[in-house]
Formats: sequence, structure tokens, C-alpha cells
Amino acid sequence: MVGDTADRSEIEAAIRGQRADYVEVRLDETATNRIVYRGRELEEIGRTRSFGGNVRALLRGGWGFVSFNEPSELRKRVEEAVEAAGHVGKETSQFAEVAPVGDTVPLELKNDPRTVPLAVKKKMLDRYNETILSVDGVTSTNITYSDAHKRVLFASSEGSYIEQERIDVVSRLSATARKNGDMQQASMSLGALNDFSYVETLGETARHLGERAVELLAAPYVEAGTYPVVLDPILAGVFCHEAFGHLSESDFVYENERMKEIMVLGRQFGQPHLNIVDGAAVPGLRGSFRYDDEGVPAQKTDLIRDGILVGRLHSRETAGKMGERVTGNARALDYRFPPIVRMTNTYIERGEMSFNDLIADIDEGVYARNWFGGTTSMEMFTFSAGEAYMIRNGKVAELLRPVKLTGNLFTTLMNIDALGNDMDFNQGGGCGKAGQMPLPVSNGSPHIRIRDVVVGER
Repeated sequence: MVGDTADRSEIEAAIRGQRADYVEVRLDETATNRIVYRGRELEEIGRTRSFGGNVRALLRGGWGFVSFNEPSELRKRVEEAVEAAGHVGKETSQFAEVAPVGDTVPLELKNDPRTVPLAVKKKMLDRYNETILSVDGVTSTNITYSDAHKRVLFASSEGSYIEQERIDVVSRLSATARKNGDMQQASMSLGALNDFSYVETLGETARHLGERAVELLAAPYVEAGTYPVVLDPILAGVFCHEAFGHLSESDFVYENERMKEIMVLGRQFGQPHLNIVDGAAVPGLRGSFRYDDEGVPAQKTDLIRDGILVGRLHSRETAGKMGERVTGNARALDYRFPPIVRMTNTYIERGEMSFNDLIADIDEGVYARNWFGGTTSMEMFTFSAGEAYMIRNGKVAELLRPVKLTGNLFTTLMNIDALGNDMDFNQGGGCGKAGQMPLPVSNGSPHIRIRDVVVGER
């Protein structure tokens, strides 16, 4: 375990007796395999290993942070962090209390990617790459695969001592088709926690992506306008994460006067059927863990319940400053960074309607699936769907070229007028914030129906 590189007694001795309000040490060891293709060219293949650690100290409301690659002289690193905190600390520290924890969290493996040789992984991806390129009209591909085995040790001056382990498996497949100077792309991002299984079954996915990219060349553009829109669970989950989830991160609210006025607990944000949740305690997802990077146990946090804003995401510091409960959302990408408030698994809870019922009353609308990209600015958003279809007379009709959806978050939340009885999670990609990218997260939703969305060409 990571602790083998620095004896527990040595770590606890380095922390003990420091003139600080709080001190923590994190040690992080990661082994990563990565394979990247662009067309038939293998751009990258290899293994990397990294080890490092950091010390974070809190004194009079100020933080000192020191990161390192060599665990020797750990007490000296702790003293440096305390000294740095002393230079900036000028007020009373506000840091929510939690009970100290001693625990070792083992891997809960399903299909261990470490048992699959790198050469075998390459052969699988060779096959998927050739499958996409064999589709007539496909001119290029982009495939990325990685698995990262991470072991983290956390110790604090309050007496916590936690060891955790996980394997993050991520892949992205993309196909590009061209004809007469026109170009279209179809892509899919996938991921799993502690499980290589899905990587072994991507043959049909690869063929479908190639065929879809070619089909899009003949698809019409949507006529720009305002439509009722149905989002599939993947795009709805991304919308939930990007447009709403980041506004629920309490450091953003605490530091922004306008958001303090908008994100007021008790305010109605949606219809009574709308419930939005974040929680690392959901088992088996890429945003799942037992303890966050401050040693706080994972839990489920209601953000919107019955359409009302009832909670937000916290670190121990933001919870202390805002007088709210800790939620287990302090996360760091790796040892180079201090933990900040981040989402885990963010999702809209399921409703009661079948997909056919969701579209039955729509005379003309848009069914948007998968995700391609997007931007948010405060409460305004623009998202691009990976694929889209017209809805006509209560039925899914012709394939469209990918569309973009634009709107105001709060208006759009109020306009979610129906929720499907299904549920799915997007586990591809990762979240970025404050230079920490890509952090493993998941987001999910049932199918959702939204009134009056501005839809245009991507």
C-alpha cells in the first residue's frame, strides 16, 4: 500500500505537535496504461507510474500547501506548510467538525484491467479501429483508452488514517466521415470503476459509430427555432452536471455575490416532480468512493427536492463558513493539488412516464441524444447533442444533423414538465475545475421533456 513508502508512525509523528489548527498529509501512487490512435496511426502507447504527496495546513483561516515527490523529511514538509499558512492566516479558522476515521478501503474488482497485457489491449483497439475504418465513407478515427490504478493514503492531525484504492477505466471512440467537402463526426465516451468488461464488447459500438457518421452526411439541418425537446439520459445527465451541478458547488456560491442572491435555499427551481441529487455513496460509478480527500464519508446530498433548492456541495471549510453540513465533496485530482469542492455522481431522479408517453403529445419537437460539447456562463448554457431526431405527431421521425440547445438554466429547470421511468449514467470523460482535469465523475438521468428550448445548428 502507499503507506509502505512512509511508515504510519512516521507520518503521525510528522503531524503531531504542529502549531496549526489543522494538518493533513496525502500520499498518492498511480500506475496508468494509455493507448491513442488517430486514423491508422498509433500515436501513443505505454505505461507511466507516478508517486507524490502533499501537506496542507490551516492556521488562523489561512492555508499552506506543499507538494513533493520524495516522502523523506516529511516533518520538514509539514513545517513548511504550517509556516506558509502562518504568512496568510489573519482570522479565525472555520472548518466543520467531522469524526476521525481509521479505515482501509480495498478494491472491489469486477474485471481487473491489470490482468490484461498491454499488447492484448492494443489488439482489441486495433480491431475496433479497423471496424470503424472499414465503413465506407469513414475517413478518420480517434480512439483513446486509459486505465489508472490509484492508491491514496490520507492522515490528519485529528486522528484520521485512511487508505483507499481504485481503478478508473476510460475510453473514447470517434469516427469522421467526409463527402464532397462535407464532414460529420460521431463519437462516444465510456468508462467504468474497477471493471474492464465493457472494453471487451465494443465491436458493435465501433461499427455503429462509423455508420452514424456516414448517415449524418445525408441528414438535414434542423430549422432553427423553439421546440419541445426530449433529452436522453446521457445528454440530460450532462446538462444536470454542467448547467446546474457547478452552481451547486458552494465555493462558487460563497465567492460570488450574484450567486448568493440566486442560489438561495428554499427557492423554487423546478416543478414538484424534479429531484436532483449528488452522492459518492452510489455504488459502482466512476464518481463513487468511500471517503473524500478530507476523510469525510461519502453520502447522498439532495440539491433539489420536490422542485425546491434544499442543499449544496461542501468541503469542510465551505461548510464551516456557511454554517451548513459537510457533504463529502472535497476532491483533488492528484497529489499536486489541494482538495476543492467537486461533484461526484450527479443525477436527476427518475419519474413515472414511459418514453412513448413523453413524446406522445408532441406535434413537432426534437429528440436529442448523447453529448458532444458545450459551454456555460453563470446561468446561461449552450450544449451540442451527439445526435438528434425530429419528433412528429408523437413519433420519432427523421435523423437530423447534430443540434445545439441554448437557454437559461433556471427557466429550463422550470420547463422540465415530465420525467421518464428509465435511468442511465454517463461515465465517459471527466470534469474540469481550477486546473484539475479530468476528475472522474458520473452524471445521469431518466429521459426528460422540456418545453420551449431554443434549438439551432451545431
